[in-house]
Amino acid sequence: MNPAPRASVKATAEHTRLAGDASAWRRWGPYLSERAWGTVREDYSANGSAWTYFPHDHARSRVYRWNEDGLLGISDDMQRLCFAVTLWNGHDPILKERLFGLSGPEGNHGEDVKECYWYVDSTPTHSYMKALYRYPHAAFPYARLVEEGSRRGRHEPELELTDTGIFDQNRFFDVQVEYAKETPRDLLVRATVTNHGPDPAALHLLPTLWFRNTWSWTENGASQRPSLHRRDARIVDAHHHSLGHYLLLLDEPADILFTENETNAQRLWGTPNVAPHTKDGIDAYVVRGRRDAVNPTHTGTKAAAHYMRTLAPGEAWTVRLRLVRGQDAVGWPSLGHAFERFDQIVERLAGEADEFYAAVQPAALTADEKLVQRQAFAGLLWTKQFYHYDVGRWMAGDPTQPPPPPERRTARNREWRHLNSADVISMPDKWEYPWFAAWDLAFHCLPFALIDPAFAKQQLLLLLREWYQHPNGDVPSYEWAFGDSNPPVLAWAARRVYEIDRAQTGVADVAFLERIFHKLMLNFTWWVNRKDSEGNNVFEGGFLGLDNIGVFDRSARLPGGGHLEQSDGTSWMATFALNLMSIALELACHNPVYEDIATKFFEHFLFIAGAMNAIGSEDYSLWDESDGFFYDVLHLPGGESLTVRVRSLVGLIPLLAVETIEPALLDKVPAFKQRLEWFLRHRPELASLVSRWQEPGMRERRLLALVRGHRMKCLLRRALDPQEFLSDYGVRSLSRFHRDTPYVLEVNGERFTVTYEPAESQTGLFGGNSNWRGPIWFPIDFLLIEALREFHRYYSDDFLVEHPVGSGEMRALSQVADDLAARLVSLFLLHREGPDGPGGVENAGGYRPFRRGNPYRSDPLWRDLVLFYEYFHGDTGAGLGANHQTGWTALVASLLQEIGTSRAAKGAPQVARSVRGDAHG
Repeated sequence: MNPAPRASVKATAEHTRLAGDASAWRRWGPYLSERAWGTVREDYSANGSAWTYFPHDHARSRVYRWNEDGLLGISDDMQRLCFAVTLWNGHDPILKERLFGLSGPEGNHGEDVKECYWYVDSTPTHSYMKALYRYPHAAFPYARLVEEGSRRGRHEPELELTDTGIFDQNRFFDVQVEYAKETPRDLLVRATVTNHGPDPAALHLLPTLWFRNTWSWTENGASQRPSLHRRDARIVDAHHHSLGHYLLLLDEPADILFTENETNAQRLWGTPNVAPHTKDGIDAYVVRGRRDAVNPTHTGTKAAAHYMRTLAPGEAWTVRLRLVRGQDAVGWPSLGHAFERFDQIVERLAGEADEFYAAVQPAALTADEKLVQRQAFAGLLWTKQFYHYDVGRWMAGDPTQPPPPPERRTARNREWRHLNSADVISMPDKWEYPWFAAWDLAFHCLPFALIDPAFAKQQLLLLLREWYQHPNGDVPSYEWAFGDSNPPVLAWAARRVYEIDRAQTGVADVAFLERIFHKLMLNFTWWVNRKDSEGNNVFEGGFLGLDNIGVFDRSARLPGGGHLEQSDGTSWMATFALNLMSIALELACHNPVYEDIATKFFEHFLFIAGAMNAIGSEDYSLWDESDGFFYDVLHLPGGESLTVRVRSLVGLIPLLAVETIEPALLDKVPAFKQRLEWFLRHRPELASLVSRWQEPGMRERRLLALVRGHRMKCLLRRALDPQEFLSDYGVRSLSRFHRDTPYVLEVNGERFTVTYEPAESQTGLFGGNSNWRGPIWFPIDFLLIEALREFHRYYSDDFLVEHPVGSGEMRALSQVADDLAARLVSLFLLHREGPDGPGGVENAGGYRPFRRGNPYRSDPLWRDLVLFYEYFHGDTGAGLGANHQTGWTALVASLLQEIGTSRAAKGAPQVARSVRGDAHG
């Protein structure tokens, strides 16, 4: 918690926008989801089967209640007016209005988007954004993808779109969409289509504007119904009672098609429609030639400009549009004025994006590292979404609609009736996870803090506001089960965002830290009261994000009954206590009343540490001395205790609970120091176990940690062993030891088994997407790196461990952390590829390990378009799971920032404290 040096003032145009009325610039952005169908919000079934209640086949015809979706689209921050591109190649059975993918029950490894698209660029205020969609010339293989997903078993890989051969010979269009803001309410849209194939190919391009249906759900909704109408072949007027008047201007005249954003009940259920023109009217007009499907009066709530062109091989075609608030265009001399300097404005704003990232990215990074980092930032920024969900209204139903089935009263999330969200939130993935997840969001906020610390702080505060946080102190986890427990990492994120912000601005935002601290204390109390069933400071937690690396579902009824005391749950709570202690100490430097609270969390940490290590107990310990590892312990109703000997992250997470305290800080908080010394004199067994308090460390720092030198070395011998946890690309979540030695647990005649699976899970233990927590997992690896750096601050270069185990090389903990960071980053960096595939020494175009197995991995048209997957193959590094999870995987941007800063500091008198954020942005 050292004071950070004042950062140099940045004066780019984007920094000026951020320093000014940033909220006005953020009013429009990429807040349109990539998928609203198949979500819990839209599920009004009796049995909670969200995927089947609102499937993809309904999406083009059926109105959404809570959110909208579209292809690479934008909306205002309340998602009243939406814009996206729509495509048709002349062969597909439907318009390409939204991304297609398999639902959870359809895929052989759960839900999975089956499209190729990339978020290429964005500034924090979305003054400039760019994305790319790759659209095949041939008919999209909808049926084949569904059939193959249903046919294949869990032991087989998923069939991806790139495996079908539909992109061979470059027979595809690249549809690049750029958005540029001249002012906060004046958006320039440039769509550029390129035919990369060897033959001419036709494409229909339909830029689409529509209102989210907010009028069908209330009795007075009709009186506030918005409207679109055609002024002429180049102008659409949009009127909304709260948003105001907007104009969609077209550079080239088009046939503008109008319909209503109303459900086609006739198509779906054979019942009469409430309106003659429905949501799928434009689809019916273009694809099926039904001229009566669109409104001949050129009015409605959904409209599309219809362009069609046959492109020669290599030809590019650009369509320009402008969405502007009506009053801002009043002074324009003519429509032509909107497009006179159109391209120059877009290029200027693209150039301002370049200037912004030139100021943010360390100069010491290579060009390829900068490419990866910038696309990581772009994915993070594009994955914001307007999230609307009023649980109380959802459960009760709407007055104009049939009442929900009575089963809704006992449905999921029934304890969360207070939750009422209508906010822009950072999502894990806008297709696979188009809903917030509390602990995902905590990780998102670190890379956000490098480019938009105000937004990062707002996001952390948001989930602790009264319309999210439960009155009992719990924080909602994720849409499918708000009450399921995520690891309590919001305190860690708040502290880190505070540090990064202070390092960049030189100003400590104490008000933010104090505001969030009080809500975090409520959450800590909830954990203590609800997740410590025996009252002994050993915690359960359940799910905690570690789905398929467990031997059974820890959120469900446990085998044989009883309860599970969790190594990771207890460690997370120890970490939570340390983070709250550190925040309280920082606040105590500004207000001494926080010294007492800091003492409380210091003591609570020691009690948790003592319980975890069985201090004062003759019963059991989560630590197994013979294995040198921590395990969960299952307590059965009859009094028997079983150690669950799975070598997984469960046993490594105790490493994360570590904190050093500077002597200068202790001098600033004398009451805390006095109480601390009294406690340690009177409870020496706890102090000697976890703190080594009497032994001065590096520069007289003091250490608090769950594991001391011996136990830490035991855990690191597992973590850094290539035959166990260490991969070429990071630390696996499950030891490779279990490949040849599966773990088997038998309880009351039931048999449970865990084996090492380096890719997708081969079990359906958790239903749906049961491959969630794969072998290499960015968030935990990132926290391990931070922990190693914190240990090094105390132990210095004198404390060495063998790394990798078996190599004979002894390294300081900071060097181990550097190596782990480099392994993670290498997933995305360009490698050379030889004639026999990856790993060769001849440069045949290069490949990026995350794309291992992709047939186009070295193709120049694919190679530099980076995807940020949910997790990665434990042996090869191939990307797995959600392929746009640029939420926590955007942590690669933070790692690259520290790598670049560290390079620049080499040779300097003092090395920057890179991961902690004290000495850099």
